[in-house]
Amino acid sequence: VQLQASGGGLVQAGGSLRLSCAASGLTFSSYVMGWFRQAPGKEREFVAAIGQYVSTYYEDSVKGRFAISRDNGANTVYLQMNSLKPEDTAVYYCAADRGSLVSIKSGPDYWGQGTQVTVSS
Repeated sequence: VQLQASGGGLVQAGGSLRLSCAASGLTFSSYVMGWFRQAPGKEREFVAAIGQYVSTYYEDSVKGRFAISRDNGANTVYLQMNSLKPEDTAVYYCAADRGSLVSIKSGPDYWGQGTQVTVSS
């Protein structure tokens, strides 16, 4: 299984970025897909997840600013990030889990490599 994340970069506070994660080696539509992030000196934390039937789940600090979506035909999950804040600065990781929107938070089955997001004030 490979999860290839892209789309990170440097943006000013208030700006937007769209992350993408292309998956291969798995039956994509059968997996819950998610995004996590890890800021310097902090533990990796859950950001958002999308179920097999497009239900979604967000960490409180990103609700109303971030939107997760998926394209099963393209085996890709997206994270649209709007109204970015300096505290959103982190390495963002995509993940896949065969379980649920709840179980992915406990530790997904697969991790992708990260993409750096830096928000300047």
